[in-house]
Amino acid sequence: MKATYKFKNSIYDTFSNPFSDFKVSNNSSFMASFVTKTLRWNKNFVLSFVDNHLIHYPTPININYFWSFGFSAIICLIIQILSGVFLAMHYTPHIDLAFSSVEHIMRDVNNGWLIRYIHANGASMFFIVVYVHIFRGLYFGSYMQPRQLLWCSGVVIFILMMATAFMGYVLPWGQMSFWGATVITSLFTAIPVVGQSIVDWLWGGFTVNNATLNRFFSLHFLMPFVILGLTGLHIALLHKDGSNNPLGVDSGVDKVPFYPYFIIKDIFSLFCFLFFFAFFVFYFPNLLGHPDNYIPADPMQTPAHIVPEWYFLPFYAILRSIPDKLGGVLAMGGALIILLLIPFINTSEVRSTTFRPIFKVFYWLLVADFLILGWVGQKPVKDVYVIVGQVATAFYFLFFLILIPAIGFIESKLAHYKN
Repeated sequence: MKATYKFKNSIYDTFSNPFSDFKVSNNSSFMASFVTKTLRWNKNFVLSFVDNHLIHYPTPININYFWSFGFSAIICLIIQILSGVFLAMHYTPHIDLAFSSVEHIMRDVNNGWLIRYIHANGASMFFIVVYVHIFRGLYFGSYMQPRQLLWCSGVVIFILMMATAFMGYVLPWGQMSFWGATVITSLFTAIPVVGQSIVDWLWGGFTVNNATLNRFFSLHFLMPFVILGLTGLHIALLHKDGSNNPLGVDSGVDKVPFYPYFIIKDIFSLFCFLFFFAFFVFYFPNLLGHPDNYIPADPMQTPAHIVPEWYFLPFYAILRSIPDKLGGVLAMGGALIILLLIPFINTSEVRSTTFRPIFKVFYWLLVADFLILGWVGQKPVKDVYVIVGQVATAFYFLFFLILIPAIGFIESKLAHYKN
């Protein structure tokens, strides 16, 4: 016999209509009554919202700790916004002063070193959490009907995260910041007709200069609030369609309220994550960065090997694997855009990879392929690494464009096969 949980009515349902007992005697008493009832209604609305989405939100009883990474991602976003606001109070977006202002934050501002290390390592932690969140959704079929818009909104957030992180990487104005900005922005020149105009607009001149730094700083400060708004939309879509679960079965009975059963899981996983985060902040704050970025930017001296931050490396490897400049840009952009197509090219009737043995093999090959791309992205441009990158890039696109629809089609035929 299945255990079921009978949900209580929401807090809002326990209150009567706040406007039901209006009695108009005179203007003053009417206005006082109107204000009182309106305030009461607003309070009831807030209580109802909290109750429906945080307390009695129906959650599948069998979800595991992999579902806690979404909550950790929200905390990471809040940490990045708060630490970024404090850093912006002391940062100077000028090519002659940017590097010095970062050193000023590190040496002279009270706890400035801590705020900067939290922000710098927080970006890496944010991407770790989001990558796990994405691969969990891919494994358990969170892109399938009816959650197509939920998946697409998450991919848009991921793309905006990458743009925001890239602009933030430029702000310290070290060697890798300057040359990374020069290399990546110059890629837009590969776009026919309008490419050079786009680059001139981004640079604000004929090369990366002070106008570029100012624009990147302004956009880097603005974009997290856009991401925050899209995160709210992402959560709204989640609560509209309901959470997925490891079995991939939508059920209205085997659910329990979010509080206290799963909020405890989220808080426990958050504290474990914060210990992991603090380990890097206090013991290895520069491990995930590049040593060349502690050298002031010098347009006259090119680094021996230009590499982006580690979370860009898989896509940077895809860019380098294509010999043609335009082809590389299209491949790198396509590697991100293709994630939006997954809900619409999927043909499988089974949601969870747990019950898809053929797909499971290729899924783990994709994970290994993604790690190989990250490894190749940090290596110098040599024939052996280029060949490995090309093979890994080919499998990446093969998985999404061919294997996902083909394996789903084969599974559907096998499921409906009659001897």
